[in-house]
Amino acid sequence: MKAKKNILASFIIKGGSVLTSLALVSITINYIPPVEYGIWLTLSSIIVWFNFFDIGLGNGLKNKIAEALANNDKLLVRIYISSTYLVLGFISILLYGLFLISNQFISWVKVVNTNPVLESELSLAALILFSAFTIQFVLQLVNVVCDATQNSKLSALSLFFGNLLSLLLIYLLTKTTNGSIVYLCFAISVSPLIVFSVFSVILYSTKFRDFRPSLKLAKFSYAKDIARLGLKFFFIQLGLILFYNANNIIIAQTSGPEAVTPYNIAFKYFGVITMLSGIIMTPFWSAFTDAYTRQDFKWIKSTVKRLEKICLILLALCLLMVVMSSYAYELWLGDKVFVPLTLSVVLAFYTIVNLYRTIYCFYLNGIGKIGLQLYLVISAGLLNIPIALYFGSLWGATGVILATSILCVICGIFEKIQYHKLVNGTASGIWNR
Repeated sequence: MKAKKNILASFIIKGGSVLTSLALVSITINYIPPVEYGIWLTLSSIIVWFNFFDIGLGNGLKNKIAEALANNDKLLVRIYISSTYLVLGFISILLYGLFLISNQFISWVKVVNTNPVLESELSLAALILFSAFTIQFVLQLVNVVCDATQNSKLSALSLFFGNLLSLLLIYLLTKTTNGSIVYLCFAISVSPLIVFSVFSVILYSTKFRDFRPSLKLAKFSYAKDIARLGLKFFFIQLGLILFYNANNIIIAQTSGPEAVTPYNIAFKYFGVITMLSGIIMTPFWSAFTDAYTRQDFKWIKSTVKRLEKICLILLALCLLMVVMSSYAYELWLGDKVFVPLTLSVVLAFYTIVNLYRTIYCFYLNGIGKIGLQLYLVISAGLLNIPIALYFGSLWGATGVILATSILCVICGIFEKIQYHKLVNGTASGIWNR
């Protein structure tokens, strides 16, 4: 029942997030040229890579909170939360120090494959993005608490306000400044910091006051407990970086930064389907943890079957979006960016595959049986780079996404097999880790 309420509320809230996100793309491309937009996307995606330095503590914390709440131990929840904030704070400071040193030696124009005259501007933009990232790295834990306590509508609300604030700031930039990647990075980076700060203060003073973090309760021994599970998530995150997040870099290197823009336009277009899937699926991670702790396999099986049927509806919607894609792009952006139909088709295929994978991955993640997934994701991540580079040299961005999609299909087959083995009590060896 709680999951259903969260899904309904999230549909309304994330509907607003989608609209603001689409408007954000349009106004950003009007603020800076498409080539510079592609450079910014590539640069920001690299900064996101550093998320894996949380050594999986965020996902590990989500499971530990759900387990503690299933046992009605609120004090343990507060200890876990406090300990995670402390450890991530230390990691954040360390990462920032390392970045300040290394940024002096990184040639960002070579990384994004663009004009050398932009070197100083890109270096400053990277500094702004990473400075904001290291703060957000800690503050975003409030969203983990929201999801773990099956209050995903609140994390959806923070995303909506973040997008809305970014939209407002960039609109002001279009009226007061000339197009600048530096100004753009500042506007988009500062928005989530403001939102996460406000949400943290409000939620830990009201709804989550029983879970409010405290230095007195923070204990490294409990952080180690989270990290035992979190380390597996850490290596999965590392594989996901190679599997998914490297595509912007690969496209920039094989086809130039200008090719990153149509790819990301199409990615955001079909991201509407991913968003709908996320609204439905997010509450079930912790719900699966709770049900597994209580050994309620009947509920788990019936829930997964319902989610599979919902995916069929989303699949039909995705196919309709392919048919309407050229009209949608023109209505959305006019003639500023051309997106090939082949790219839309491949991204639709990629989206559909991941719709189904998400069901089984969320169950496996929720119960902590991620040993097989660990091997799959790391192997796929390592294979993705050479295959995507080769396919990208042949077919550009379409080839890069095709390579990733094929690997997603292979991973999905194994993940579904593991799910069935686990719920039917026949899993052993790697299938039960």
